[in-house]
Amino acid sequence: MPKSRLTRRRLLAAAAPLAAAPLVGRFALDEGAGAAGVRHAGHAASGHAAMIGETVPAVGGPHDLDELLYPPPALPYQPGRVREYRLVARDVELEIAPGVFFPAWTYNGTVPGPVIRATEDDLLRVRFLNAGSHPHTIHFHGIHPAGMDGVFEIVGPGEELTYEFPAKPYGMHLYHCHATPLKKHIHKGLYGAFIIDPPEPRPPAQELVMVMNGYDTDGDGSNNFYTVNGRSFYYAKHPIRVSRSQTVRIYLANLTEFDLVNSFHLHADFFRYYPTGSSDRFEYTDTVMQCQGQRGILEIEFSNTGTFMFHAHQSEFAELGWMGYFNVVD
Repeated sequence: MPKSRLTRRRLLAAAAPLAAAPLVGRFALDEGAGAAGVRHAGHAASGHAAMIGETVPAVGGPHDLDELLYPPPALPYQPGRVREYRLVARDVELEIAPGVFFPAWTYNGTVPGPVIRATEDDLLRVRFLNAGSHPHTIHFHGIHPAGMDGVFEIVGPGEELTYEFPAKPYGMHLYHCHATPLKKHIHKGLYGAFIIDPPEPRPPAQELVMVMNGYDTDGDGSNNFYTVNGRSFYYAKHPIRVSRSQTVRIYLANLTEFDLVNSFHLHADFFRYYPTGSSDRFEYTDTVMQCQGQRGILEIEFSNTGTFMFHAHQSEFAELGWMGYFNVVD
């Protein structure tokens, strides 16, 4: 299938019938249809505002994004421990929707990059190799020496640098490239989630990571697709299975370029939202907004079983790929 470059207007026009598609039926690929190259070929039906399951036009199998969705396990506090990671910057063409490719700059070949996790006061050691075509860095949110800040320490193609500092403070943080032009390096995909666990472990939970982002596929400075964890409509095609009997903890961050805010809305239930995850202060709500670089922790105890939608509460973002489902079971 040829690669597509789609305008925002063209994509929105095609997204409207998708948002009204029935839960059953067939989707056929057709580049001329616009949004993700999708044309509904089944029987028309009114009243549905969602797609779900195998009929959804999304790229990949049910476990493709597991390493981005499920973080490494938290480790108990241990003085003197070293946590080591290796990040490699690579230029990669990513298929973000069926037939739609994006020329990404990545850490370890994915957008977002891998989840980095440590416990407060662990010595974090990240070896960074630049195998890309442009100078890059890694800037970690948190507290660290100036020489480890990823602003002046530019790493050219073929070069490498090791970042090393005590991980603090605890909370949900992020990392991203800080080379100029900054908006291009972030928009192209150089970012990821950075979790620092408190010395006293959080209560057990099913833990998930969701990094919100967007893609400008035609170079006009506005996004044509929106996602969590890098692929449009992925969690509508592959709902996330969770249990009603345990806490679901979501580490949420926003790295969307070109839009002032992004948001997360949960249907039919409420959650506790801990801004930055650095204290026990929370808001009880079903919708949160984040500007670029904001992050927090959501904790949900689902009251009912069934299939529950989550999505951006900017309707345009949802129609352009940022929506999915939880499959809540006993």
